[in-house]
Amino acid sequence: MTESAFRKRREASWKEFETMTSGGRRDIRRGASRFPAAFRSLTQDLNTARAHGFDAAIIERLNILVNEGSQILYGQREWSFRLFARFVLYTFPRKVRSQWRGIGAAFLVFYGLAFFSAFLCIRFPEFVYEFIPASQAESIAEMYDPASEHFLTPPDVGSGADMFGYYIYNNISIAFRTFAGGILAGIGSLFILSVNGIFLGAAAAHIINLGFGKTFFPFIIGHGSFELTAIILSAHAGLLLGYRFFIPGGRSRGAALRRAGMDALPLITGSVLFLVAAALIEAFWSSRHTLPVELRLGAGAAGWVLAALYLLLAGRKGDGHGRSR
Repeated sequence: MTESAFRKRREASWKEFETMTSGGRRDIRRGASRFPAAFRSLTQDLNTARAHGFDAAIIERLNILVNEGSQILYGQREWSFRLFARFVLYTFPRKVRSQWRGIGAAFLVFYGLAFFSAFLCIRFPEFVYEFIPASQAESIAEMYDPASEHFLTPPDVGSGADMFGYYIYNNISIAFRTFAGGILAGIGSLFILSVNGIFLGAAAAHIINLGFGKTFFPFIIGHGSFELTAIILSAHAGLLLGYRFFIPGGRSRGAALRRAGMDALPLITGSVLFLVAAALIEAFWSSRHTLPVELRLGAGAAGWVLAALYLLLAGRKGDGHGRSR
């Protein structure tokens, strides 16, 4: 393809796109039905111009148009309760279901390692210290010891509001580290997910071995459905980035990573919402050891069921189109 033929054939489309992007919101809304297809064509034109080594002025012009189109498609939008509700009720659960294979694999890795390390440490209690430092194991035991002054509360944390802040910082930092590990070709996300699974199993086994299971399970069941699910979703979001780095699926590596980012963003955002819910439950409900054990176990089991039903069923009818925006 010659440069002149390419430019002559595509010039009208470029001008139409320039008109849409340079206009106001009314012009953008008027061309909304054509905008995504025009943007895809423009992106292909930019790749074609680069591949054929066309004039730098053409490449620069197309690059500017692609950047402007990207800002319109993916740029920050005004927050509204309606958009937030739509994300919670439709976008997030649909995205989870669309990625069910990868999330299922992360689920098996996490819980498989957790149950394996728990079984190993219950059968051979000394193995706990291969996974958890002795000082940390002692701190964990103290938290679930009814005779301890730190019973069901982290060290140096007092009120429920303090605990909420502590859990928010701790949980979200773990989730973001797990997600950010995807930058290392996905290996970082897989490693952090595996380490957390092994740690969970070893810690649970240590508490059971010490005879504190009756305080551990009523505590962890209340918020575990949200917290542990969020860690798995964060790991999968990171693995998406690593996967597309090596297997771009017919796209350029940059385009594949951008696409993976679009898939990962709703997952990590939903994970943050899950972690906020987990922190609220952990700070203001799970630590209420004076409540009947049966009530706490029942409420925790209901939380697991509701979380599963939400991810499996929410947003299936949508807004009549059957697709998320």
